[in-house]
Amino acid sequence: MSHPIALIDCNNFYASCERVFNPKLVGVPIVVLSNNDGMIIARSQEAKDLGIAMGEPLFKIQDKIKKHGVAVFSSNYTLYGDMSQRVMTILESFCPDVEIYSIDEAFLNLHGFEREDLTEYGRKIKNTIKKWTGMPVTVGIAETKTLAKIANRLGKKSQKAGGVLNLYNSRFRNTALKRTDVEDIWGVGRQYGKLLRKHGINSAYELSLANDSWIKKRMTVMGMRTVYELRGTPCIKLEYSPPPKKAIVSSRSFGKLTNSYEDVSQAVANYVTRAAVKLRKQRSAARILSVFLRTNPFKNEMPQYHNGVMVELPVPTDSTAELLEYATKGLVQIFKPEYKYHKAGVMLTGIIPYDRSQYAMFDSENRNRMKEVTEVMDSINERFGKETMFYASLGIKREWGMRREMKSPNYTTNWKELPIVSAKEIWKYMQETEK
Repeated sequence: MSHPIALIDCNNFYASCERVFNPKLVGVPIVVLSNNDGMIIARSQEAKDLGIAMGEPLFKIQDKIKKHGVAVFSSNYTLYGDMSQRVMTILESFCPDVEIYSIDEAFLNLHGFEREDLTEYGRKIKNTIKKWTGMPVTVGIAETKTLAKIANRLGKKSQKAGGVLNLYNSRFRNTALKRTDVEDIWGVGRQYGKLLRKHGINSAYELSLANDSWIKKRMTVMGMRTVYELRGTPCIKLEYSPPPKKAIVSSRSFGKLTNSYEDVSQAVANYVTRAAVKLRKQRSAARILSVFLRTNPFKNEMPQYHNGVMVELPVPTDSTAELLEYATKGLVQIFKPEYKYHKAGVMLTGIIPYDRSQYAMFDSENRNRMKEVTEVMDSINERFGKETMFYASLGIKREWGMRREMKSPNYTTNWKELPIVSAKEIWKYMQETEK
């Protein structure tokens, strides 16, 4: 017998994070922008209803923004990450088996909760998250992860469900499958959707009835797993400890074009530092470091250049200091001052568990000392905030940094940016709300 699985998904996550600390945004269309305030990467439901599309450049919708009073925000990943952590911590208090699937989604294994009223338990989870964080969520419950995804998706659209849709052992499961387009099934996507529709399979229900050998031949074993999951047979296990990444990339576009070696080297140093932190969090070490940079390919009137270099390290390492040293050597090889650069980045590969790293016979580094320094810096930054301590090569002014002219404050992680509450303003807001 399969056990119930719940998917908790934060509604319009980025936009909702902005709304939590500014109640005046309730009912107001909100959009959040990509790096350097380029295009739309998140929308509130009100913005979606206006026809604002994902990936739409900001400059193309200026008239719509002015006409409908759309609130525009630069991406604030520090705020979003902290709000995500708060939501996930609450979920862990409801269920010990939690798979954090993304920044705004998590699966819960509700084995042992079968005798509970699962719908009411879902409402309790939903209401607690709303009360403690202000974040609206939808809860979908079913026998498998794929069905839980469908329940969650339909739960967002159903006023009757009230944000919680329970399909576990439900006689309405087939109805839900019939209401789900084949492209909207988790694991199917647009390309397989075209193939399935070409053969008369238009809904999740029709896919669940498809011939096994036909599916396996055209959609491989992964497609077959999806079909079994639609039938209520679990095939995709929850991952409580995500597998270590085999490659770590850190890269962003600059806030402005630059041909300054100092700017580019500072950017690369920042990217190395971020990648090294991710490497240590999964307790790994990297053997290969790649550095790359490029001009803006969309500015055809300017000279174009892109290049990269791969550096093989003598010993697999997770040390920021050592990675910075080799990244600098790599950048010197490919940097050309006659070009204006738009983007740079680093990639760590050849990743192995840290405890399997072997020292080289003629290695001259004092690795024990290096490890002690790294641990102290990580500890201080974790306790007192990001970049309380950092290497000088990261720079101070960082004029090359991302353009984020409409970024909201870091309400939850910076003492200097805590929201200021006025009793007079609260009273005024409550009176306006009552009216």
